[in-house]
Amino acid sequence: MTDAQMSDVTNTRILDIDKLRIEVRTDAGPGPVLVDDISFTLQKGQVLGLIGESGAGKSTVGMAILGYTRADCFITGGRLLFQGRDIRTMSPDERRALRGPGVAYIAQSAAASFNPAHTLMEQICEIPVQLGLMSLPEAQARAIELFRELDLPNPDHFGERYPHQVSGGQLQRAMAAMAMAARPAVLIFDEPTTALDVTTQVEVLASFRKLIRENGTAAIYITHDLAVVAQIADDIMVLRHGKMIEYGRADDILQNPQQEYTRRLVAERAEGHGGGQAQAQAALLEIRHVTASYTGLVRVIDDVSLAVSPGDTLAVVGESGSGKSTLARVVMGLLAREQGDVRFAGDSLPARLKDRTREQLRRVQMIYQSPDVALNPSQTLLQIIGRPVQFYFGRDRAAVRARVLELLKMMDLPADFIDRKPAALSGGQKQRVGIARGLAAEPDLIICDEVTSALDQLVGEEILRLLKRLQDELGVAYLFITHDLGVVRRIANKVAVMRHGVVVAAGETKTVFAPPMHPYTELLLSSVPEMRSDWLDEVLAGRA
Repeated sequence: MTDAQMSDVTNTRILDIDKLRIEVRTDAGPGPVLVDDISFTLQKGQVLGLIGESGAGKSTVGMAILGYTRADCFITGGRLLFQGRDIRTMSPDERRALRGPGVAYIAQSAAASFNPAHTLMEQICEIPVQLGLMSLPEAQARAIELFRELDLPNPDHFGERYPHQVSGGQLQRAMAAMAMAARPAVLIFDEPTTALDVTTQVEVLASFRKLIRENGTAAIYITHDLAVVAQIADDIMVLRHGKMIEYGRADDILQNPQQEYTRRLVAERAEGHGGGQAQAQAALLEIRHVTASYTGLVRVIDDVSLAVSPGDTLAVVGESGSGKSTLARVVMGLLAREQGDVRFAGDSLPARLKDRTREQLRRVQMIYQSPDVALNPSQTLLQIIGRPVQFYFGRDRAAVRARVLELLKMMDLPADFIDRKPAALSGGQKQRVGIARGLAAEPDLIICDEVTSALDQLVGEEILRLLKRLQDELGVAYLFITHDLGVVRRIANKVAVMRHGVVVAAGETKTVFAPPMHPYTELLLSSVPEMRSDWLDEVLAGRA
């Protein structure tokens, strides 16, 4: 290689990570190693996908590039070179100056990342103005330019809105605009489409890819979804327990994985078997011509009628704003219906939760999307799971403890977890605790609201198998709220497709998802990412 060629390579290389090691160290002594011997390079315009299950070290690597580590975690080895300078040896002021124009971060939850009291424009302009990179008018012009690049509506005035005034997909793209405002050399995407429905995900992925290509930005895309990363990454690194399992070109990893763990990830993502055959039984839950709204003016669900029989899994699918979670809130009595009836085991349920009997409350339980929000961090698992046992059945302390131990065993959780608090558990373990709490009431119906959307692929599949096993053993019925059609195929024998508060298709899963189908159902199915790098291009070309 000539001197000129060597110079070109050096000029395009943005990031060099060499034998990175991150471990826990406390006053009690050394703890576990979170990241061990990770090395890669990133050049201008290159996208690296970081893949792995919860606890693999993906986000830990991403945050280290920003100069951050979690409490009691330390970078104890290796080098983090940004354009030739080691981030580890930078001063605090130098690292602060790096964040924004050097390395920028796009988080999983846009809603949690924006200040609700300030307009989008104010927040997007803050970094470039504070760092002295642009004047306020220049930063505002840059923001409008990014709104246009990201295909956001009415770009000249989009920034005047507050975060709550835009959709989830629009807010995620606004966060990308905030990250790109200072023209960073490296973008870190941390699960940015996990919580989006499939149709919105297509739009956001296309916007992200366009942004990277037009700005020549290097990027690290952290995700647990191989089909998503296939649309945007040039290379893929697979992590497990903090170690690199496999690293190579994206197409090679997806089409010919060499390691057993990677083959399992690919096989799990490709799997798509359907639910069982629906059985003709008397309905356990009947939703009859239900209408509801939050303001009394705009209907969120309109004339919805559905039924769930004992042992059924009815999946309710649709994009953000379709009314799925609102329907669940109506069934639970958290939102009073305005018209129609909700009947359970033949009896009409009062519209409001406070008017329902203890027995009616016991028989319908709910498992939430985010166990971090749903579980009280100050309570032990004995208190969390034991509360419904005591509340519904009045058992004494010894009987409550025995029942909690029984439920932990049912969840495949160790008995010594009983005195732990949620912070000491992994994401998948916390979700199992949420399931155990729901089962503690011995319900006939459990409403599962996006219970696997925040989990990595293999852990999510474990939760689905656990739910199916519990259904087979206990005969419990599920109303499954989800935007993941892969989950629907795995677990549901019935499906209802919602759009703008209306059920546009309903029936057995195999029937609803087979041609001829409703055009909106066809759109949803065509929006599920496939594990090939040309899939997004085909979808966008078909919708042009």
